[in-house]
Amino acid sequence: MEKIIECVPNFSEGKNKDIINQITNAIATVEGVKVLNIDMGAATNRTVVTFAGTPEAVVEAAFRGIKMAGELIDMSHHKGEHPRMGATDVCPLIPLSGITMEETVEYAKKLSQRVGEELHIPVYLYEYAQSKEYRKNLSVIRAGEYEDFFEKIKLPEWKPDFGPAKMDAKRGATVIGARKILIAYNVNLNTTAVKRANSIAFDVREAGRVKREGNPVTGKIIYKQDGTPEVIPGACKAVKAIGWFIEEYGIAQVSMNLTDTDVTPIHIAFEECCKSADKRGLRVTGSELVGLIPLQALLNAGKYFLKKQNVSYGVSHAELIKIAIKSLGLDELKPFNPEERIIEYVLKNKTNLLVQKTVEGFVNETASESPAPGGGSVAALLGSLGAALGAMVANLSAGKRGWEDKIQVYSEIAFKAQEIKADLLNLIDKDTDAFNEVMKAFALPKDNEQEVSARKKAIAQANYNAMLIPYETMKKSIAIFEIIKEMATHGNPNSISDAGVGALCTRSAVLGAAMNVKINATSIMDYADVKNILMKVEQLERECIRKEEEILDIVNQKIQA
Repeated sequence: MEKIIECVPNFSEGKNKDIINQITNAIATVEGVKVLNIDMGAATNRTVVTFAGTPEAVVEAAFRGIKMAGELIDMSHHKGEHPRMGATDVCPLIPLSGITMEETVEYAKKLSQRVGEELHIPVYLYEYAQSKEYRKNLSVIRAGEYEDFFEKIKLPEWKPDFGPAKMDAKRGATVIGARKILIAYNVNLNTTAVKRANSIAFDVREAGRVKREGNPVTGKIIYKQDGTPEVIPGACKAVKAIGWFIEEYGIAQVSMNLTDTDVTPIHIAFEECCKSADKRGLRVTGSELVGLIPLQALLNAGKYFLKKQNVSYGVSHAELIKIAIKSLGLDELKPFNPEERIIEYVLKNKTNLLVQKTVEGFVNETASESPAPGGGSVAALLGSLGAALGAMVANLSAGKRGWEDKIQVYSEIAFKAQEIKADLLNLIDKDTDAFNEVMKAFALPKDNEQEVSARKKAIAQANYNAMLIPYETMKKSIAIFEIIKEMATHGNPNSISDAGVGALCTRSAVLGAAMNVKINATSIMDYADVKNILMKVEQLERECIRKEEEILDIVNQKIQA
């Protein structure tokens, strides 16, 4: 898997579009990087830019963005609602795919060293890139903000990790690190009172609130024996939150950073805000996403809200996303387009995708004189259809009158089928892409020994990659049989024939993909693991035939009964 890093620099300018354009243009000029989102905030006077690419390209692009921001932004004149300490306030690197957090940390340090040594900007490491525990937290580093940092930076314990130990009046200081993906998320309230928004923020955030005698706002602070204030922890771990008023919208918001969505997902943070608001006679009217969000976060939210409704959550990704958007009110303040706000969708090359064609268009493309799409893509399509039929029977079973006590069981089965279906749909285009890479390798020049050798290696590698795609199709498709057998045995009897057709589609997917594995393997038998893969392919073929026969026996017996 290709190594991909995301970078989300926050620049202290949210009003002057020309400045932001110059910064983002500097980032976008780096080959191997794609700017995914630009989120300007006038009230916060801050812009969050999201881009991704290969690690080396991301480091270069981030450096150029930080350099340009330092040239164009004057912190001595900066005012805004959001805490800040520099022209580039914070610049995190986030591992997206094919790369570990440890590797990402090294790239963060490489970037920090360049910024400190070449641009002479004070740099602080944070999160996973910081070895000193007391300096890991961004809010602790940034405490005092730009105005107080001229003195803070002189303290021995706050000497920068890179760059001069002197505050730059124009550019300020910056914080660079490596972290898990963070969701910047604001919850909208039907009030303009910042104090009331802050009360909700204190209820929700992990840090909670200081414990007081009597009145929780004006009462005397209660101290522990060591002299530190007692704290009432908030409801959500890995959540930072404050309340603020946004003049642009005329409302107060609870502004949150969700620093680990495995610990507190976006829908739980939203629900806790709703509970706290209701307790205070307020209402949450919707919410706002700043920047981009991972696909899984919205899928999990959609699933959560459908479960609350006690209906099947085994629906398509598109439907789960739609439910999440409406339930969270993400479209209250402005339209929410999943194609522009979900990381995986923005990164994906959407031109000429087979999965976006009509059924007729896909069939006609397959029937054309072009060798792709071919059997591998069709096998993946058949597998997705088998999974779709399994999901359909499960959803019909979940909705059957009198089977209300089985909704959760059948919903989970349908959900698993939908996940397999989504994976197989992706493999349709991946198979064609892999075949096209084989054709490119064959087209390489062969005018001398060096070119012949390079071409031979490229062809072998392309064939190896082209073999792995249908092998993946086999492994994904074989899992469908378990779902279909369960539905044929215990599912809605009115859909028994659909389960049978699903089994037939799945059989063709597995055996068809096996043919494509074998044909691509013929010229690369000297690759270390090819023989082992072919042995596993034969096992999957036998397993496929056996499982299909078992399901068809069940189906035919029920049809004839």
